[in-house]
Amino acid sequence: MSTLRHSGQLLWHTIAWRKQILFKQILLLCGLLFLASCATKPKQDYDVNYDFSVLKTFSQLSVKQTDDPLTADRINDDIKQTLLNQGYVFKADNADFLVSYAFVTENKEQDSGLSIGLGSGTWGSGGGISLGTSIGIPLGSDTAKTQTIQIDIIDPTDKRLIWRGNGQYHFDEGGEDKVKSINQTVAAILVQFPPQK
Repeated sequence: MSTLRHSGQLLWHTIAWRKQILFKQILLLCGLLFLASCATKPKQDYDVNYDFSVLKTFSQLSVKQTDDPLTADRINDDIKQTLLNQGYVFKADNADFLVSYAFVTENKEQDSGLSIGLGSGTWGSGGGISLGTSIGIPLGSDTAKTQTIQIDIIDPTDKRLIWRGNGQYHFDEGGEDKVKSINQTVAAILVQFPPQK
């Protein structure tokens, strides 16, 4: 009888262990899918009747950003360098198109975390045993912020907006990581320009 009870307990522990492994794999997959769904892809809008193939040179409009001049300078420099890398030529006067931008910084929406509970149980004539597991995944921090960058392409003849792109990134503080994030975001926005009709 004792051997039978020991075998039953061993079998139960083996089943519970396998369920825990399966649960952790499912949880990891759910977490990865959730994080992937939170990523934002840059967006664009444009004048569908405009002939973008004639654009060869650009000039940048002065943008006044008094609250965060470091970010403003980084965005301005990254726009210029990205357009140069795309083959456009900078021209201070009489350019084919003008470039302007704006950005806004907001507190990132806080996530309390992802918590999933898994329960399994075995009941026999002598009573019940149950196993429960809950794991929390922190998805945000108290200092996280979201910065949205908008880039406008303007026709210089009538000052008409012909293309607009925007994207965003998250950051906790400034420095090298923020510089890299700005650079990547500007490049991701402008890779859509000119629009492929």
